[in-house]
Amino acid sequence: MVQVVIKALDILELVAQRNGQAISLTEISEELQLNQATAANIIKTLAEKNYLEHIGKKKGYRLGPGAFQLTNEVAYGQNLVNAAKEEMENLTARLNESCILGTLRHYKRYILHVVNSNQDIQVRIRSERSVYETASGRLLLAYLSEKERERFLQQNGLPDMITWEEGSTPEGLLSALDSIRQEGLATTFFKHTHLLGFAVPIYENKVVVAGLSIFLPEYRFSASRKREIVQALREAGEVITRKLS
Repeated sequence: MVQVVIKALDILELVAQRNGQAISLTEISEELQLNQATAANIIKTLAEKNYLEHIGKKKGYRLGPGAFQLTNEVAYGQNLVNAAKEEMENLTARLNESCILGTLRHYKRYILHVVNSNQDIQVRIRSERSVYETASGRLLLAYLSEKERERFLQQNGLPDMITWEEGSTPEGLLSALDSIRQEGLATTFFKHTHLLGFAVPIYENKVVVAGLSIFLPEYRFSASRKREIVQALREAGEVITRKLS
């Protein structure tokens, strides 16, 4: 058991040395002279505990949020947060609605940063949620490559009709995701919770790396309010993208 702990720490140290760049399973096993099956099992456990994050089949692994939380010094996705933080604060001040910066992690929508409004009624936020349940999650799914989307669907299946009626069939989901990409905007409205969400993409080097979203209760919503929210979101997203580029 002690040897397993030592090997796990060796893997974490090796990944940390890459400073955010992904490293493959093959590279890890070769550099640490580990049997690939043994390395794969340890890495799988570290990923399940959020100490490592799987970027993609060909890209490999990097440190996950659990590793950063150990030190309380450097936040997960800090470069992205640094680029977005000021503009998110401006966005919330402008609309007086909470906004979030979200990304995909382990096939779920993961929140990197939140700026809360001062409204008396606040929407409860969970750091991780189903991709289908959130505007930013749907948006990020829409911008995945075809292979990444196929892996996502193999893992998660289709949404049910209550969660996302339009996307509850293979054809419907592809059509909905295509519409999101064409508009550069994802929206959600859940009648049972009376909540609405809007999200726009954040790009880095022409790749969508996050979704910027606003969410609010239905009673604070109107057609004119929608136009205001969408315009403000798009403007904020463009500013953040320029900072990242």
